[in-house]
Amino acid sequence: MNTVAAPARGPAAAPASAPGGREGGVAAGLRYGALGLPLAFVALPLYVLLPNHYASAYGVPLATLGALLLAVRLFDAVVDPFLGLVVDRLFAGSRARLLATAAGAAALLAVAFHGLFFPPVHAGAALLAWCAALLVAAYLGYSLLAVLHQAWGARLGGDAAGRARVVSWREGLALAGVLVASVLPSLAGLAVTSAVFAVALVLGLLLLAQAPRPLAALSAPRFDWRLPLATPAFRRLLAVYLVNGIASAVPATLVLFFVRDRLQAPAWEPVFLASYFAAGALAMPLWVRLVARLGLARSWLAGMALAVAAFVWAFSLGAGDTLAFTAVCVASGAALGADLALPAALLAGVVRAAGHTGREGAYFGWWNFATKLNLALAAGVALPLLGAFGYAPGVRTPEALGALAAAYCLLPCALKLAAGALLWRCRSRLHEETER
Repeated sequence: MNTVAAPARGPAAAPASAPGGREGGVAAGLRYGALGLPLAFVALPLYVLLPNHYASAYGVPLATLGALLLAVRLFDAVVDPFLGLVVDRLFAGSRARLLATAAGAAALLAVAFHGLFFPPVHAGAALLAWCAALLVAAYLGYSLLAVLHQAWGARLGGDAAGRARVVSWREGLALAGVLVASVLPSLAGLAVTSAVFAVALVLGLLLLAQAPRPLAALSAPRFDWRLPLATPAFRRLLAVYLVNGIASAVPATLVLFFVRDRLQAPAWEPVFLASYFAAGALAMPLWVRLVARLGLARSWLAGMALAVAAFVWAFSLGAGDTLAFTAVCVASGAALGADLALPAALLAGVVRAAGHTGREGAYFGWWNFATKLNLALAAGVALPLLGAFGYAPGVRTPEALGALAAAYCLLPCALKLAAGALLWRCRSRLHEETER
């Protein structure tokens, strides 16, 4: 039997001021959201730059690289639900222990990140083994911090708009981190990037220690990793999130290949990435405002529609279409703001409506499982498929470029439309369960 967490006794059970809300203010929002910056900062090199780096710098074949990334990311995804239980236990214990565990995870992540981009070996099975081992270490540190950070925000409570503001602080600062990570490696090199990441991680943890305190859970709750999957509203939302996440993960995996070979504009990479993530950050407050009018589910549908329009346009572009692709990056980046701010706010509402306050870690563990599964499938399917159709980095035959464009542009559109259809079918139920 699953035990529902009851409100804890004492001052710790009082609702915290929502970051960025009327009581919390900008300072509280920054203290909570700051950790999102280094976590997103490290995510872009790990998920976007690393595949291209190993393929281009070390000559790892795409099929081999795709298989390695698929295996490691699947392991990472499977671990996340159990990390969610660890996080819930940490929140049920002392604050000092929670923060000390976060610091240990951060140290593991920083060391592994540096080692991935500066391996002591440069070819053969030793390079692949090094990459796999450090990816596992990096993903474990990253995942524990990410689940802890997400669960902390979900425990702050609030109505639909308030929850969207909380997520927006985290994801807005995350986009700032991605924006820095999108230009820093090309401008200052990977060594400086690694050092900047480590410093940002330390600052993020120091600020989180001063952030609004989340709601307390029972002192000794029973934990069940299956609990979220037994919640119908969560299963419906998770299905939408899975399909939509794959739609976003495929172009994230292929964007540098598209820019370098289809557009033949590698010098424009910082501009493209910066415009994409800047648009996402700037659009975030607009999506939060739209929530007040349309609700979370309908606003997310609007973001999906914008993304489809942007990628359909991208399919028509070719060599030299740099300004047009910049516009595509702005439009798809604005749609990214909806993907980042709204689903997690919906999830926080699902947890609260189910009466499972205190179990946020378990829910976000499965949530991150879905995220990692999306990324694993994107790398493990898209890269070998492109290789099978004759594409490899630097190959610019019409057939190869056509396959690259279809994978980068049209496949995400089809998946976004499927996700939109799923969300449309369950929008009324999600509205009733999460907009309160």
